[in-house]
Amino acid sequence: MAQQVVLENNLEYLSLSKPKRVLFKLKKFFTGIPKKIGNFFTSIPQKTRDSRSKFLQIFKNVAHAMTDGDYKTRLSFLFMGAGLVTRRQVFRGVLYFLYEVAFIVFFALVGFPSLRGLPTLGQMAEVSYIQKGGGDTVTSIMHDDSFNILLYSLITIALILVLIFLWYNQLVDSLRLQREAYIGRYASDKQTIRNVLDKSYDKTLLFIPMLGLALFTILPIIMMIVVGFTNYNAQHSTPTKLFDWVGMQNFALIFAAGGDGDSKLVLQVFLEVLLWTLVWAFFATFSNYFLGMIVAMIINIKGIKLKKVWRTVLITTIAVPQFISLLLVSRMFSDNGIINGIAGNIYNAITGNTYTNISFLGDRWLNKVMIIVLNTWVGIPYTMLICTGLLMNIPEDLYESARIDGASPAKMYFKITLPYMLFVTGPYLISQFVGNINNFNVIYFLSGGGPAFTFGTGTVVPSIISVTGVGRSDLLITWLYKMSVDSTAKEYGFASVLGLMIFAVVAFFSLIFYGHSNSIQNEEEFQ
Repeated sequence: MAQQVVLENNLEYLSLSKPKRVLFKLKKFFTGIPKKIGNFFTSIPQKTRDSRSKFLQIFKNVAHAMTDGDYKTRLSFLFMGAGLVTRRQVFRGVLYFLYEVAFIVFFALVGFPSLRGLPTLGQMAEVSYIQKGGGDTVTSIMHDDSFNILLYSLITIALILVLIFLWYNQLVDSLRLQREAYIGRYASDKQTIRNVLDKSYDKTLLFIPMLGLALFTILPIIMMIVVGFTNYNAQHSTPTKLFDWVGMQNFALIFAAGGDGDSKLVLQVFLEVLLWTLVWAFFATFSNYFLGMIVAMIINIKGIKLKKVWRTVLITTIAVPQFISLLLVSRMFSDNGIINGIAGNIYNAITGNTYTNISFLGDRWLNKVMIIVLNTWVGIPYTMLICTGLLMNIPEDLYESARIDGASPAKMYFKITLPYMLFVTGPYLISQFVGNINNFNVIYFLSGGGPAFTFGTGTVVPSIISVTGVGRSDLLITWLYKMSVDSTAKEYGFASVLGLMIFAVVAFFSLIFYGHSNSIQNEEEFQ
């Protein structure tokens, strides 16, 4: 029955035109969401049972090591790696033991004091006093630093989890080696090295990248989430002052949980900035993509001369630092810039009337249109370079066959060129969309996020809006920057919540688009 439904759906899909296929996919995706949610909840009991079985198996293995293990295995309960060192796997055993020693030293000197101060994030900040005698000198004594307490506590918790994982693995390995010794099978360091360079070579190669991912991506994300539950700002800035836990206060502010008018202003501004961020990312991605592809196709036409010259000119524009181009264009289109100057001279010469400067980057709506257009001008060369190489790889036989069948250039583009390009550049499009959500340079250097939000007279504007200087063309990332760097208030707690929102939006679209892209679902079809 299921196969019959799949067949009918395939026949229905193949009978549709290209635009209707896109709508069919969208409809199928959104109508399938309730079913996926239902499947998720119905699978929870089975997943819970499986997880419980795996969790209980861990304790069973530890119990077996205690009851069935010899003195070498039992020694591993206290001294990590002892069971391996005594069974000819000296290299691995020493590494386990060194980690245990390093952890004990770190925990005694840094970890335990940090965990002890975690509930309060410190009792006393830096204290300065004047030391008299021999000339008055100011002496500072550092007591507690809330930020360091929070950071080192997270690192300590991570190291404890790693310790538990390694302790369990060396214990199980020791029991396994003990049982293998009963049948005359003995391990050695040569076998360990051989596994590292052969059987587990993939893990060896990925160790350093995964370590970097944990240190420079996962840990900052966790730190960002935790800071969102504090009142960390300029008034509570370390080391001279401490900050404290505030629970869900920052989250309540962004979602107007207070219910009053001032709180709703924050939600209103957040939703408008979020909407503009998504609109900007969509147009910035696809305008560059399609226009860059068109430029590449025009240059690749056989009748076009000086192909190398046109490509060199476009490549040269990439060599210029982007922020220089953006700052120059921003000055050109400012109220007193050269564009308004030329337009004013022409207007005065024709009509004889006084010209009113056009606020290209100051008007609420024109500003956003100009940002998208100017970003297209800056971004086309990059897409052109990518598309040029891909267009050359499309077999010419496909176009020849299409011409023989009487296909028009437009039909060849939609049936041959565009499907091929979308198939190959699908992951690139996703990365570009995500990158444009966090595209700081274009917004910050072109408009600075302006114009500012305006509200009715007598309205009390929350400091999150007024002090941070958020504007109508700001993206979430530029608002976050203003809030945590430019603003004197330094609202790190609220900025962490905003960063978490950015992470949620980026993760949502990345996973959805990446999982449903043709490049991933049908990757075996590309030869």
